[in-house]
Amino acid sequence: KKMASGIEVSDQVVSTFNDIKLSHKFRYMICKRNADNTSIEVESTADSSKTYQDFTSALPPNECRYGVFDLEYSKSDADGVRQKILFFVWAPDTAKIKDKMLTASSKDAIKKQLVGISTEIQATDASEFDYQLVIDKVNSISR
Repeated sequence: KKMASGIEVSDQVVSTFNDIKLSHKFRYMICKRNADNTSIEVESTADSSKTYQDFTSALPPNECRYGVFDLEYSKSDADGVRQKILFFVWAPDTAKIKDKMLTASSKDAIKKQLVGISTEIQATDASEFDYQLVIDKVNSISR
């Protein structure tokens, strides 16, 4: 599965994503490139008791990551709980230029493999993944 940037997506990334999508086995996963920039791998996962704050706290302040988060929310009490799978591209301003470039060029490679993402969130600092902003974005594109 070599992609445009020459980086492949490990099978574990896809299988972990499917565990999130199909059985809600994990609340989130965080992915990163391996040391020689040849593949994207799962760095960490968290069980479904974890929160959005746990997820955002796990993103390193000065390095890029991809994240998948299983969001449960409700628009109103009558509406009931909805679930959306969010795809995060975390590329902090403080990351190295090469890290940001490779993250941008590899994004489509990983995203194509993860079938069933409802919303993509790109963030360059913590304010851009503020929970309420994310909920507003999800609501704006889902009925």
